[in-house]
Amino acid sequence: MRQLYKHHLFWPVAILFSLLLFNFIYSPDFFSIVVRDGKLYGSLIDILNFGAPLMLVSIGMTLVIATKGIDLSVGSIVAIAGALSCLIISRGNDQNTLSLVLSAMGMALLLSLFLGLWNGLLVAKAGIQPIIATLILMVAGRGIAQLITSGQIITVNSPKYAFIGTGALAALPVSVFVVALMLAIALLLTRKSALGLFIEAVGCNPEASRLSGIRSVMVLMLVYVFCGLCAGIAGLLVSSNVSSADGNNAGLWYELDAILAVVIGGTSLNGGRFYLIGTIIGALIIQTLTTTIYMIGIPPEITLVVKACVVLIVCLIQSETFRKTLVHRWNTRHYTAEREATSHVNQ
Repeated sequence: MRQLYKHHLFWPVAILFSLLLFNFIYSPDFFSIVVRDGKLYGSLIDILNFGAPLMLVSIGMTLVIATKGIDLSVGSIVAIAGALSCLIISRGNDQNTLSLVLSAMGMALLLSLFLGLWNGLLVAKAGIQPIIATLILMVAGRGIAQLITSGQIITVNSPKYAFIGTGALAALPVSVFVVALMLAIALLLTRKSALGLFIEAVGCNPEASRLSGIRSVMVLMLVYVFCGLCAGIAGLLVSSNVSSADGNNAGLWYELDAILAVVIGGTSLNGGRFYLIGTIIGALIIQTLTTTIYMIGIPPEITLVVKACVVLIVCLIQSETFRKTLVHRWNTRHYTAEREATSHVNQ
């Protein structure tokens, strides 16, 4: 039992279970799932579907944070990828042509890879601190997305493109399978090869890893490129789900939610060991929390405040140092109370 209590996934799973339990008590229909037109519908399905872009971004962010880095540009890359793909489709003669949709997606993903490479070059080659290097693209990228859309919301009428965000396979949303595929790729690369050890080594001590023969520059560039790819795919999901691209609001605050998901999942911002499964659970916690806030009718103007408070509580509960402090204070007060009671009896 003690080993289970100390497992890195214990607290994230317990917190997710508590949120789901609260929703079930508040609304017994929360767990109800129905099938319509061969597709599953329900609150749990919505959490998986709407949380898919955040899970994708968080997967890439996990590897970046494992190298003791950060990527603040993922939200902007989400907006850029969605804007470019919708722009290409909107200019086609037949927006539902498969070749047009595939080329639009391919161009968007290629641009996302290039933007990830740009971040990697600034961090690994130019030696700029990750928070500054990615902040540059965070600011400029949002402007690039608005330039692509000319400051307008681009709408498309392409069922084939919409299938990515709203379609279903085996009754489940396509987005769930996209996340599963990217998670499987990340796990395969990091847990079934030496790449995962290289990432952790670079995160613990980049200079020592370089001296030991690890090509730390290449490792850093790879994680930023992969993070850019994950953000680009998330951008496709976001834009296809609403069949439009909004360069101003698409992917807004995704970078902060992704960082929170990674931290809640047990990965330290100091780099080193990372937990991809924990990150997925962290993203589910954030999306479940968002769904809960909307469900209980909290006013929109204080939604972010409530969300921030709950996330703070979650992080404190997960912190071993905080728990030890509470236990120490409780034991001290209990011991003091016993001494006073014993002293009073002796007198």
